[in-house]
Amino acid sequence: MRVLAAILAALIVAIQYPLWLGKGGWLRAWRMEDELARHKEANARLEARNAGLAAEVRDLKEGTDAIEERARYELGMMRPDEVFFQVEDKRHEALRPADPAVRP
Repeated sequence: MRVLAAILAALIVAIQYPLWLGKGGWLRAWRMEDELARHKEANARLEARNAGLAAEVRDLKEGTDAIEERARYELGMMRPDEVFFQVEDKRHEALRPADPAVRP
């Protein structure tokens, strides 16, 4: 009777092995679900980035504000009827010595 019980227990373990550890087992399914969640999160970030880039492309194609802003800040351009004023911050000059060769 013990031999029959041992054989049946071994058969149950042999049947359970593919269910838990096999190619399509529960452990692999759980790992795949975790991987799927990570990929969905990455896709959501990339979709948000793509939406922002698409909006920027649409704005560059249709509107002139974005083009003007880039021309001003990246290329230093300005309109012909504008006057350029450069304001220097005197607070930073007060902290620097007048002659770099003279040190206090």
